[in-house]
Amino acid sequence: MMKDGNNNPEDQQINVELSEEVAEGIYSNLAMIAHSNSEFVIDFIRLMPGVPKAKVKSRIIMTPDHAKRLLAALKDNIAKYEQSFGKIQGGMEGPNFPMNFGGGFGEA
Repeated sequence: MMKDGNNNPEDQQINVELSEEVAEGIYSNLAMIAHSNSEFVIDFIRLMPGVPKAKVKSRIIMTPDHAKRLLAALKDNIAKYEQSFGKIQGGMEGPNFPMNFGGGFGEA
């Protein structure tokens, strides 16, 4: 919906639909990130103690532009969270188990 008749994308509203199934969410405690020249692929994984196999629960594919906007939004939200609840401890160390997912990936 346009506010003043301009074709400015910032003035448009988007109706987002959230189904009950998606609204429940999926728990993930590991993310693996890969990229090509045209897209970023983020695999959200659930790793359980004592279980040798980790399952990818969701895969999100996005353009580099969207990935950079996601990074900015995460930084902004983490800053707001820490302002309200205090500094998040840790978060930078990797998992304490051998990872054989191959090269070219980042972890989050």
